[in-house]
Amino acid sequence: MAAEHFGFNFDRFMLTDQIHQYSEEIFQRTLQDRVHLHQHPELSFKEFETQKYVWQRLDEIGISKKQKVATTGIVALIEGKNPSAKTIALRADMDALPIQEANKVDYCSRNIGVMHACGHDVHTSSLLGVATLLQKMRNEFEGTIKLIFQPGEEKLPGGASLMIKEGALENPKPEAMFGQHVMPLIECGKVGFRSGVYMASTDEIYVTVKGKGGHGATPHLNIDPVLITSHIVIALQQIVSRNSNPIMPSVLSFGKVIANGATNVIPDTVYMEGTFRTLDEKWRMDAHQKMMQMAEAVAKGMGGSCEFNIVKGYPALINNPELTARAKKYAQEFMGKENVVDLDIWMAAEDFAFYSQQSSACFYRLGTRNEKRGITSTVHTPTFDIDENALKTGVGLMTYLTLRELQEK
Repeated sequence: MAAEHFGFNFDRFMLTDQIHQYSEEIFQRTLQDRVHLHQHPELSFKEFETQKYVWQRLDEIGISKKQKVATTGIVALIEGKNPSAKTIALRADMDALPIQEANKVDYCSRNIGVMHACGHDVHTSSLLGVATLLQKMRNEFEGTIKLIFQPGEEKLPGGASLMIKEGALENPKPEAMFGQHVMPLIECGKVGFRSGVYMASTDEIYVTVKGKGGHGATPHLNIDPVLITSHIVIALQQIVSRNSNPIMPSVLSFGKVIANGATNVIPDTVYMEGTFRTLDEKWRMDAHQKMMQMAEAVAKGMGGSCEFNIVKGYPALINNPELTARAKKYAQEFMGKENVVDLDIWMAAEDFAFYSQQSSACFYRLGTRNEKRGITSTVHTPTFDIDENALKTGVGLMTYLTLRELQEK
C-alpha cells in the first residue's frame, strides 16, 4: 500500500480515493474473516475460539501490543508517530446468539443452535480490516489507535462494562471512540447517524405472583394468581401511559408468562419475565419504584403476594453531539451526502452505552440491506444475513473517520 503518499496533513480527497482502493484490495481477506467467524459463532462470554482467531489475525497484521481483557476480550494498540498526541478507540463485539440458523448458504453456522444473527461477525471482521489499513499507515499519522474486541454484548452485565472495569479505556485513555453496527433497514452502501440520545436503556423484570391453587370449579376457595397476574400486567402498562412524560418514549413488555395449571387446575404460582426500556435515567429509576409498588399493591389487594425483581441493564446510549456532527461530515466526505442518512430513536439497547458514559463516543449504523438479493431479514432472526459489500463500507468508513478525527485538535 502506498501510504507514503500521505503525511499527517493529508489531502482528504486523495485519502478518500486511497482508502476506497485499500478497502477493495483487502476485501477478500475481510470476507474470509467474516465467513470464518460466521461459521464458528460462540455465545456471550464463551468466545474462546473467536478470541484465538482474532489474536492470530492481529499477529498476522503485525500488531504486537495487545492483551487479553475480561477473559475473552482483546485490547490492542496501533501507535503512529508521536503516540501521545491523541488516542481514538474503535470497538467491535464478538458474541453470537442462541438461534438456529435457517439460511441455506455455504458459510452457514456450523455450531448447532448458535448464530451470528446480530452481525457481530461483520463488526469483528470489519475492525480487523480497519486494523490492517491503519497498521500499514501508522507512519503517516500522529496518535494511537486502540482496538477493542469485546465479548458479551448480548448478555447482562454486558461485556463493555467488564472491559471498562478491567481498564480497557485506560493507558491510554481515548479522547474519542467509534462503534458501528449493522442495520438491515438501511441499504448496503449507506450509513446512518444520530446525535444525542439514540438507544434505550434496558432492564430485565422477573415477577413471581403467589396465591392459593385449587380446583378450577371452586374459585371461591382459591386465590387465583393467574387473575392477579393479569391485573398486574394491565396495571403496569398504566405506569407507562399515565406516569411517564408523553414525549419521553418508554416500553414495557412481558414476553414470558408461566402458569403451570390445567384446564381445571388453578396453580399456586405464576411466573413472568419482561423488559423495561426508556431514554431518561431519572424516569428509569422512578419507574422502577412505581412498578414494584403497583405490582405488590395489586397482589396484596387481591389476597396474594408478589415478588418483583428488576435487574438493571444497559443505560441509554448517548452519542456525543460534537463528535457525531464531525463523524457525519466525515462520512459525507467519504461516501457522498446521498449515502448518509439520519437515524430515528431506536428502543433496542446496546452496551456501547457504557463507553458513551466514559468517553466522547459515536455509535453509527452500517447499511446491509439488498432487496434485489432478498437480503432483508432483521437482526435476531434465523434468516438474518448481509450484502457482503457492506464490509467494504465498514472497513473504509471507520478507517477514514479515525484518520480525520486524529486531525481534529
